[in-house]
Amino acid sequence: MAAEWEGKSRGTLLGYKIYIFFLRTFGISAAYFLLRIVICYYVLFSPKSNKDTYTYFRKRQGYSSWKSIVNVYKSYFTFGKTLTDKVAISTGLRDRFTYTHDGIEHIDRLLKENQGGILISGHVGNFEISHYFLEDRYSISNISMVTTMAEHQNIQEYMEGISEEAHLKFIVVKEDMSHIFEIHKAIDEGGLVVFTGDRYMPGSKTLSENFMGKEAQFPMGPYLLASRLNMPVLFVYFMKGPKRHYNLYARTAQFKARDAQGLLKEYTQSMEWILKKYPFQWFNYFDFWDDRKEA
Repeated sequence: MAAEWEGKSRGTLLGYKIYIFFLRTFGISAAYFLLRIVICYYVLFSPKSNKDTYTYFRKRQGYSSWKSIVNVYKSYFTFGKTLTDKVAISTGLRDRFTYTHDGIEHIDRLLKENQGGILISGHVGNFEISHYFLEDRYSISNISMVTTMAEHQNIQEYMEGISEEAHLKFIVVKEDMSHIFEIHKAIDEGGLVVFTGDRYMPGSKTLSENFMGKEAQFPMGPYLLASRLNMPVLFVYFMKGPKRHYNLYARTAQFKARDAQGLLKEYTQSMEWILKKYPFQWFNYFDFWDDRKEA
């Protein structure tokens, strides 16, 4: 299986508490500075992730060897800043950040029509925090995000305890597949359901498609469901810009009913577009393309 992702992020509860204390005490800029030291640790002790990330820059983005090496650090640093922003925004510092949007009228239209729809994002940028910004515009209770909630339990409970109440609904993927009924219920009530379309759990069914020059595996579920329901589909991204700014992008998918493969192809093309604009914000730090087999 290409995706060697284990379903949980690295880090300890104590590490989270120390970093969040630093963020709250000294501010966002100071937390970004501390990140530079923390990232050095990950560069030194994450050889597999380093290699996979280097390969992404070298083979998929076509950068030189030296530029690819430097960009491994830049990618980790960008990811660390998005996690910092997530904590800051969810704990009451939303007003320190700004955002602009490109294509938000597509989301407007789906919510106005009240017929339901599917949004597909990816492990790029920081879409999980978009609802803190969209709440200025919508009733976020109409938007649900499908998630594995696979964070370490003690860290997850700690973050829930310090975060402001989230109005975005979460649909947790369950082994008994009961989440499928929750997804259908949300859509039937005219809501929008958000999937991440670029990562699958071990044992789940996949589809293969060319992505940035090589075949890769993607979760079958979002594409099969969207194509069978013949629902409107948007590709959505919430990307980190300069300093404390974010950019929202929404694009309408054009695909035939019951053509899951065609929808996936459109998605990969959309992802290629966003990663050309934001090359450092590809946050799948594992052997996504099975490149280790060729090493």
